[in-house]
Amino acid sequence: MAILPIRKIGDPVLRSRSKEVVKVTDNTKELITNMIDSMEAAEGLGLAAPQIGVLQRVIVVNIEGDLTVLINPILIKEDGEVIAEEGCLSVPNKTGIVKRPKQAIIEGLNLDGNKVKYELDGLKARAFLHEIDHLNGVLFVDKAVEIKEELVE
Repeated sequence: MAILPIRKIGDPVLRSRSKEVVKVTDNTKELITNMIDSMEAAEGLGLAAPQIGVLQRVIVVNIEGDLTVLINPILIKEDGEVIAEEGCLSVPNKTGIVKRPKQAIIEGLNLDGNKVKYELDGLKARAFLHEIDHLNGVLFVDKAVEIKEELVE
């Protein structure tokens, strides 16, 4: 459909709380298609709707070819912790060391508006939780214990 620009740190939309999607409509599906196209074009692992300027509770995550769309995601349970490096399409040329749960159970709606539940661990748990943070106006730099500047060639 459309590749949309990714909002960058400093844009106030990234610090706003997203609204719940009341009903999955054709507009919601078009938003999701645009999010997937934009994420893939930017070579990201995930994208939240606020990152393209839309304050709706929608995320897309693609880990190792497993593309997942989640509407109104809710963290149900978390367990353990792991400290690892993260980056973000909205915070270019920086990475940070962030502590997150090792495992997570997340519920939400799929593209058809049906309730789904995911039991996640490792990178998938990290990616989903990172994107859910975006829906609440939180960036990884807010949680990072250390920030690194990446060299741009």
